[in-house]
Amino acid sequence: MNVRRISVRKSAVITAAVAATALLMPTAAATAQAEARTGVKTEAKAEAKAEVKAEAKAKAPRTVSAPGFLAAADMPDGWGTEWQAGPVTKGNPEFPPGCMRDVLPAKGATWHRAYWTDLETSATQISVTTPTVASARRLVAAAEKAAADCAADSLRKTPGGAAAWDDYGKIAAEDGAHVYGVHTEQPYGALDVALIGIGRDGRTVTFVDWGQMGYLKDLPVEAFKKTMAKAVNDLR
Repeated sequence: MNVRRISVRKSAVITAAVAATALLMPTAAATAQAEARTGVKTEAKAEAKAEVKAEAKAKAPRTVSAPGFLAAADMPDGWGTEWQAGPVTKGNPEFPPGCMRDVLPAKGATWHRAYWTDLETSATQISVTTPTVASARRLVAAAEKAAADCAADSLRKTPGGAAAWDDYGKIAAEDGAHVYGVHTEQPYGALDVALIGIGRDGRTVTFVDWGQMGYLKDLPVEAFKKTMAKAVNDLR
């Protein structure tokens, strides 16, 4: 046996193996880098999809059920017999209270209920569930301004008429409530007086309008404040 020839042959084999290993090493590193990049891209895609789903969910219309409403027996006494109440109905009433007509949203999660006696006293409760607490606060601010401006607006729209109003203050109920009184007198002699309550609990705003013939002195303010507090506390 030629020992030198065998040694050379073994050396050649070892050299070839080292060369092959050297060739494989960059390939393995490149593969690891590619896999890492793929993992990052996959994670980024998953995050992007999650963001799109979250945004779509936020924009999707919410299924909102009607909040709690006053019962007929919750209304303060007026001129007439016992109160009666209609069903809780989706949307705005056909004839919204005059002071709130330009404030109530035309669309959205709105419900109303009508109340009446056999004489001249009637009332309406309207509740609106807004998309956010911030939008509910804006609705309350707009409604309070409309109630405070109601008498002056009536005078501008009805030359020869008369009007008066009073601010009966705030009520401690959930996120707050406010009560106003408005009296209007038409040139042909009709006298109307109303109590307007505006309250909020979270995203839901409720309005209670109670009216009959008469003057501000005829209003059952303290009884209505209790009614308004119950209306706000019963929203959920």
